[in-house]
Amino acid sequence: MILASALDSIGILDAAIVALLGYVVVFFGLILLMIVIMIMGKAFISKDKKASAKTVAPAAVKVEAAPVEAPTAPGTAGQLKTFDVPPKTAAMLMAIVADKMGKPLNELRFISIKEVK
Repeated sequence: MILASALDSIGILDAAIVALLGYVVVFFGLILLMIVIMIMGKAFISKDKKASAKTVAPAAVKVEAAPVEAPTAPGTAGQLKTFDVPPKTAAMLMAIVADKMGKPLNELRFISIKEVK
């Protein structure tokens, strides 16, 4: 009752001021949230760069070593030829087929994978 009677007597200028203050509070909160997220993002990026800098140096030494022909894993069925298919997609397709057939992946032989256009 008291709130309803207070809202009946509010003028247009007072309503505009209340609305403007409401918008200011909301946008101030959004800007503050944006600043916090940007600071946290930069902190995580710098943390990742420091961690990757430590791991990149030993990896570069391994790349320079002469390639050694590793024996194939037990159960492998040779090479796979992919035509216009990224390796990640080919691996996903092979895993799906193995799952649908209910057989382990190393018991199946994939000769080639080609995208049908």
